[in-house]
Amino acid sequence: MTSDAPIASTADRATPSFALVVLATSMAFVVGQLDVTIVNVALPAMGRDLGSGVVGLQWVVDAYAVAFAAFMLSAGALGDRFGARRAFQWGMAVFGVASIACAAAPGILALDAARVLQGLGAAVMLPNSLSLLNHALAHEPARRARAIGYWTAAGAVSIALGPVLGGLLVAGIGWRAIFWVNVPLCLIGGWLSTRLHETATGGTKPPLDIAGQVLATLALSALIGTLIEARALGLHDPRIWLGATATVALAAALWGVERRAAAPVIATDLFRLRDFRNAVFFGTVVNGTYYGAIFVIALFLQTARHYTPMQAGLAFLPLTAGFFLSNVLSGRAITRWGTRRPMIVGALVDLAGFGVLALASATESLPPMLVGFLLIPAGMGLAVPAMTTTVLSSVDKRRSSLAAALLNTARQSAGAIGVAVFGALAHGDAAQIGSGLRVTCIAAMVALACAAVAAARLQGVAPQR
Repeated sequence: MTSDAPIASTADRATPSFALVVLATSMAFVVGQLDVTIVNVALPAMGRDLGSGVVGLQWVVDAYAVAFAAFMLSAGALGDRFGARRAFQWGMAVFGVASIACAAAPGILALDAARVLQGLGAAVMLPNSLSLLNHALAHEPARRARAIGYWTAAGAVSIALGPVLGGLLVAGIGWRAIFWVNVPLCLIGGWLSTRLHETATGGTKPPLDIAGQVLATLALSALIGTLIEARALGLHDPRIWLGATATVALAAALWGVERRAAAPVIATDLFRLRDFRNAVFFGTVVNGTYYGAIFVIALFLQTARHYTPMQAGLAFLPLTAGFFLSNVLSGRAITRWGTRRPMIVGALVDLAGFGVLALASATESLPPMLVGFLLIPAGMGLAVPAMTTTVLSSVDKRRSSLAAALLNTARQSAGAIGVAVFGALAHGDAAQIGSGLRVTCIAAMVALACAAVAAARLQGVAPQR
């Protein structure tokens, strides 16, 4: 499908335009993040059609999230080993095929299996898209900051548009349509990427850490599975204790393997860098609180408020506006103030949004809830590009694929854990789901306060004025 040689030899081909770099690399973030949230408003319809309860529906979300998170560890190494463009295209192809399998799934288990395959494709294409962007603009910090802002905006808007688009498709066609939209997007992304340069793959290539990858996947799967099933089975169930024990044992085995690996899949040396460490922690908090809350909110609107899928989707429209405006402005804010201040302010705005949402969820009035829907993405949109810029700037350019993979692995793992933990609070009748949403919001506020403290401890990227 790919060739390391350029398709044309013109000067324009030799230097891809800023717009092409942003558009091509953003396509991976769009399709990868769209599938994180587009399923949320379709969950009740899936449950009715496939005969699944809340626990089964959590796995529809987390089967994708776990595979996405776990296999991103090796995706960075694959990009550094075989070239980011080639890995990007592989990921796009796998994601497109898996989307077709999701749309055709005859039952909940087949759907979960196809969602795992989708997660594998997303895991390969996302960090390598960021590596391609960083490679193309590494010597232009101001333009790189702007590009990351647009890249993040594309993903953030797709996250916010997911429930809206999902609601429209479920109401107009059916839940299977939410997966068909990925196919043309993958074709476009793959075609655009042929016009980008391949990243350098010369030099000695370290061996892939297969044992570390397998153990990381099993440990994360055991953790998420135990959290999801704990509410349904009860904490005293032997299977929950078995799952917890397996999680600890697998994590210990992973630690032992990584200490001896020639090229560990988890590059622990990067976490010795203060900015990298704090920025990754910041990203895990933002993702975990957001994805967990969106899962509960989607159930709340359709179960407690009795919204139709279309009404629930339209209720999420302020998320789109908040993400788009703040992401676009974030690049300018980074140029003017550096990365530290936008991260602190963004975390506090996000925290305020959850506070408003906690109060609004106890009332029957939608407008106050929409204020929370606007503030949460506004804060995230301001902070996430700054956080991403901090991570990429804190490591050597040659390790950008690995750094991007570690960052996004941590973020997607946090999202999966957020769905599992917050989803456990959403079992029961409408009153219990409403109560669970309020507890979710309070927990998110505490976590975001900690994220703001972590951001304050950053050196960050200096202003470009």
